[in-house]
Amino acid sequence: MIKLCFFDVDGTLIPFGNNKLPASTREALFKLHRKGIKTFIATGKSLAQLTKVDVMGIPFDGYLTLNGQLCYNEVMQMTFGYNIDPREMEVLERIFLDDQISFSLIGEFSRYTNFINDEAIKHFNETNSAIPDIGKYMGERIYQITAFVTEREREVLEKTLDYCSITSWAPGAVDIFAKGGGKMNAIKHILDQYEIKPEECMAFGDAENDVQMLKYCGIGVAMGNGTDKCKAAADYITTDINDNGIANALKKFSLI
Repeated sequence: MIKLCFFDVDGTLIPFGNNKLPASTREALFKLHRKGIKTFIATGKSLAQLTKVDVMGIPFDGYLTLNGQLCYNEVMQMTFGYNIDPREMEVLERIFLDDQISFSLIGEFSRYTNFINDEAIKHFNETNSAIPDIGKYMGERIYQITAFVTEREREVLEKTLDYCSITSWAPGAVDIFAKGGGKMNAIKHILDQYEIKPEECMAFGDAENDVQMLKYCGIGVAMGNGTDKCKAAADYITTDINDNGIANALKKFSLI
């Protein structure tokens, strides 16, 4: 019996290039709520970015933001944080200052960006995110870094960083966070809190950064518009986000 559902945002709840929930998705989420099934956001977005898209009017039970590195309850109180190791931040700050890769360092309250390239602008527009201001890093505790990289630059970063993991959420766009972190790590904390077993929860995603949680949860659902990596990790592949993908999967498993 499924007691809890986790939902990615971009490409899962909200179509790329849009900021509105499909009508069938909105209706399905309210039906889950009325049925007593707990629902959580599990996204690479920050809490500030979430307020810019059409999810805040839905009665979610909590928000796993920055790929689970910062988590909040239903009234936006922080319940869990997992920041990047200070030793790794020394390396990452040097990369930030080199101005060779478009980097955004994300803390609980602020975002620090070295420069914006065309690839970054494209992705910010596609995910309905405000293009961040350029700013000097002031030493705040950092929970995630968003970078816009070539495949070669990603390979170099993976070889350079000892205490961080890198995952992709779109071609050329990656998130960097503390090793051992990620959506699955945050989900474990949520399930412990509610005394729910992994097999009693369901997760929905579309990209590489959703793979861990799809494998961990009892039922992992990949969107029809998802990446090959995401689909390979899923127990079930639903229809496209714009073809009632969320609602169709929930009906398939008799949750609505």
